[in-house]
Amino acid sequence: MKWSFLFFINSFLLGLGLSMDSFSLSVANGLHETNMKKGRMCLLAGIFAFFQFIMPLLGWICIHTIIEHFTNFQKFIPYIAFVILSFIGIKMIIESVKNQKQKDEEKETEADAKKQKLGIIVLQGISTSIDALSVGFTISNYTLPFALTASFIIFLVTFIICLTGLKVGKIAGKKLSDKAEIFGGIILILLGIEILINGIFF
Repeated sequence: MKWSFLFFINSFLLGLGLSMDSFSLSVANGLHETNMKKGRMCLLAGIFAFFQFIMPLLGWICIHTIIEHFTNFQKFIPYIAFVILSFIGIKMIIESVKNQKQKDEEKETEADAKKQKLGIIVLQGISTSIDALSVGFTISNYTLPFALTASFIIFLVTFIICLTGLKVGKIAGKKLSDKAEIFGGIILILLGIEILINGIFF
């Protein structure tokens, strides 16, 4: 295989396709956190992009090592993504509608709160990128340098797309006010359903 313009275009288009779920996810997070600072936006976009980078590589490794086990696992991917996204989405909706009277009683440290939120963000990143394991089939004929390059291009495209999604979510969230978090939860649930339907029927 040789380096070519077509290779870079294909990798870009692959990144564009894979990042659409991450875009929806970013919009949901922007709705949830309308005062998000640039540093945190970059962190979230980086986490989502990282998983879109690593999953195709893991798929590539599976194809070249344990293809039989990977093929058996692949059928469970849509169900895993659906369960994780639905759980987070429902949790987001419940938290937005329940009364906040117990705020004073819930004395979490700032560090603990950040860890909890980061854990949820990581779960979101995994759930929307886990189907990218299948991209290992698409790039199975690549050598390692080409697979790494393609995955890095996917990372860059996803990072930019996610930053855009977060910005869109923040702007919309400020206009929607108290309803923003509910819409964010609904987006996550719909995203999980979309991944499930695509995984079963397409």
